[in-house]
Amino acid sequence: MSELHSIAARMVAKGKGILAADESTGTCTKRFENIGVECTSESRCDYRSALFTSPGLESYISGVILYDETFRQKIVGTNHLIPEYLQSKDILPGIKVDTGAHPLKEGSEEKNTTGLDGLSERLGEYYALGARFAKWRAVITLGDGIPSDECILANAEGLAKYALLCQQANLVPIVEPEVLMDGTHTIESSFEVTDKTLNTVFEQLEQHHVDLKGIVLKPNMVLSGYDCDNQASIEEVAQQTLECLTKNVPSEVPGIAFLSGGQSNDLAISHLNEMNKKDTDWNVTFSYGRALQQDALKIWAGNLENTNATQGALLSRAKANSLATKGNF
Repeated sequence: MSELHSIAARMVAKGKGILAADESTGTCTKRFENIGVECTSESRCDYRSALFTSPGLESYISGVILYDETFRQKIVGTNHLIPEYLQSKDILPGIKVDTGAHPLKEGSEEKNTTGLDGLSERLGEYYALGARFAKWRAVITLGDGIPSDECILANAEGLAKYALLCQQANLVPIVEPEVLMDGTHTIESSFEVTDKTLNTVFEQLEQHHVDLKGIVLKPNMVLSGYDCDNQASIEEVAQQTLECLTKNVPSEVPGIAFLSGGQSNDLAISHLNEMNKKDTDWNVTFSYGRALQQDALKIWAGNLENTNATQGALLSRAKANSLATKGNF
């Protein structure tokens, strides 16, 4: 277990965060279409190679979450498999292992994440390929009469079973219960659902005997729904989020790496920065995808000649978020 503890601590080290580059082929296709680039195995590898070879990325990024395809690709122009290359830069390679969120019941708006079948074998293979942590995302939707207790419990149980299997395979589980912020709900509703979700998740983790010192929590921030007329201030978001975490997250958990969840790049940094002005029991950092990559992707635009500028954009965002993990942005 001590290896798991030290890797979890490395993942949330002060001043560093986790780059989420585990977009599925479908998500990647949408993002590439927006910049007029055909999404192929080669173009995905070109883009990710440009990101991962950014000089000095390891100063701000402790780990990268990869997709299965990426795990088996080589850095363009080298003989290095991507996980091996990241390890050579002192960046931990991680792997997304869930198989997506599917309707909880027929016709239901609520989702439950799948992927437990055969997971033990897959985790063993990923560990052998160099993975040192894994990720599983559960999705909780707010709406008319939802989320139901059944949905929260099903997702919490899935996260706990996944986390235990990860630890048995010597991988640190990122536990990601995401309460979605789409909708018109207030920050108070967001707090209530996030509170209930985190409470249930930690009950399940304890029931399944998951070692809390060997996990990283990746929650949503407590925000107003994106279509809510009354948007909470940066200070209020920080205060409500920390209150919700303090109420539910045991101090043994080494760190919290927030997801950006569709916030603008600048708000994601500002909220993180505000939270890090306060003392907490955990290292409070980031695990962002779009909020780190958006500028870089637009600049890259499928053209290898734009590699330096692409890397500059990624490093600029990574550095800003690194400063925010110390409350110095």
